[in-house]
Amino acid sequence: MRRSRLTSALPCALVLVFALALTGCGNGSGSGSGDSGASGSGRDTKTAAAATADRVEPLPRTPRPGLPVTVDSADGREVTVTSADRIVPLTGSLSEIVFTLGLGDRVVARDITATFEQAADLPVVTRAHDVSAEGVLSLKPTLVLADTTTGPAEAIGQIRDAGIPLVVVEPAKSLDDIARRIDTVAGALGVRPAGVELKERTAARIAAVQKDIPARDGERKPRVAFLYLRGSASVYLLGGAGSGASSLLEAAGAVDAGKESGLRKDFTAITSEALAKAAPDAILVMTKGLESVGGVDGLVRIPGVAETPAGMDRRVVSVDDGVLLNYGPRTDEVLRSIVEQLYPAHPSGS
Repeated sequence: MRRSRLTSALPCALVLVFALALTGCGNGSGSGSGDSGASGSGRDTKTAAAATADRVEPLPRTPRPGLPVTVDSADGREVTVTSADRIVPLTGSLSEIVFTLGLGDRVVARDITATFEQAADLPVVTRAHDVSAEGVLSLKPTLVLADTTTGPAEAIGQIRDAGIPLVVVEPAKSLDDIARRIDTVAGALGVRPAGVELKERTAARIAAVQKDIPARDGERKPRVAFLYLRGSASVYLLGGAGSGASSLLEAAGAVDAGKESGLRKDFTAITSEALAKAAPDAILVMTKGLESVGGVDGLVRIPGVAETPAGMDRRVVSVDDGVLLNYGPRTDEVLRSIVEQLYPAHPSGS
């Protein structure tokens, strides 16, 4: 995989996560997370939130871009946008924001990680953060949105040299980054009022999910380890402080077991020793990653997993790859899915 100098803003292992996500997955025999309670049945427990995660919900009123605007790009440039008629977001999370702001009908291409239904028929111009400059330019975009993981640098330069406004957005690693990302994209599109509305809606929905987390007076918070799995590529990683999952787990009333065990890096190779130190009560995985190792049955065969409390109880929380770490307008759905699977006896959202 070629990598741009722009990727230096992210730890290498985190770039690997997004580069491999939704590509290179095996078709394991497992179908989902299994029963995420202590029963250990291994049944598929895909929640209502996860089931609807393949669609975005645009704002009720379609905004009209007020252009031109000049905005700051995360790579230190000032970019003037004069038209939002033909938009190319180069990551799935940026596509999600554009569509949710109500401007999806102006998007003319997508990244392979833009898996939601409204974007499915668009041509793919980015795979694993590897941009096809020729593919982008052939669509005659009037605005390209990228983030600091997008590359290679030559492709980014080629798009800029063609005179196309290209705005680079800082990636998100926590819930605190959601508002900033929405602000940046809305500003570049000339729809700042819609950005404010979307920020408020997103924050209110996240707060509603957190309010619905069952009280656990006197009980220890569940320890959850985030495992990044790609069985077909023999990639088995344990998330640490920089994995991007900590903020979600903490918002769900849990403890990031990898971070709490002292892992300061974003990811480290799974070992029996590392898992024993993390001692998770539950394991968080991406759905396709779980499938790639053969479902819950395959997961517990990874050395060290079966000896953890999570492995012994087969407590697995599975969330769709395309939304888990996006930190955007659908994060409330992700959070609700995690809560429902962590606390299965609690009818969250009922």
